Amino acid sequence: MQQIIRFIIRYKISLLYVLLLTVAFTLTVQSHSYHKSRFFNSANSFTGGIYQTTNNFTSYFGLGTENQKLLEENKRLKSILFNLKVPETIELDTSKTTYVVTSARVIKNSFANPRNYITINKGKADGLKQDMGVITSNGILGIIESTSEHFAIVQSILNTKSNINAKIKNTDRFGSLVWNTKKFNVVQLVDIPRLVPLKIGDTIVTGASSSIFPENIPIGTIKSFDLTTSKSYYSIDVDLFNDMTNIKNVYIINNIDRPELLQLESEIENGQ
Repeated sequence: MQQIIRFIIRYKISLLYVLLLTVAFTLTVQSHSYHKSRFFNSANSFTGGIYQTTNNFTSYFGLGTENQKLLEENKRLKSILFNLKVPETIELDTSKTTYVVTSARVIKNSFANPRNYITINKGKADGLKQDMGVITSNGILGIIESTSEHFAIVQSILNTKSNINAKIKNTDRFGSLVWNTKKFNVVQLVDIPRLVPLKIGDTIVTGASSSIFPENIPIGTIKSFDLTTSKSYYSIDVDLFNDMTNIKNVYIINNIDRPELLQLESEIENGQ
């Protein structure tokens, strides 16, 4: 204890300088939106670099499992392709492309908090922006919330702020996909009218009202359902196709028509 006191007395000027510098820096960041934005973007890049290094090390030991998953995915895609009735030679018209897909890798994933986020190793330099959809080969994962130059933060569907348009497959019955925080492998589909026929095992997919995700991206299957307190709508528990504890490779979806769509909707809402 005496050594600590002597240390403080000996270096009191330097310690006071560091304290005042920290206070000044904190006040500057909090009181100026530009500085605050720059600080958090820098922090995002710094922590992203740390997560990237850690993930590179741990991913090495899981290469066998990941390769097997990729083989299974390629097998499914080839099976679909071989059974399509299309000409032998196909010319792609890129001018009619609506969705652009970018691949990325998860370097940090949380699933036990009320508001869970996922860090991926792609960012602004790769064309990623806020509000792009993120999926895996099994189904939806979340929506990009913020980006730095080389990393992005994804708001997981396991987040109390998440609200995604979803429907019962092969129907036009839409609702909102939310999460009640109780289980990391189960989310809830709400606002489905009680007149809609339901059964356990029905598949839930993304709806057509979303400007972020294409329609019919898999989500999960109905585990159970019950009427809400109003007795007018169902609250449906959905078993996720994704194993939210083990996410590695993801795909980012960019709807290139979305800005035009949002602008048109904004003009209508503003009475223009």
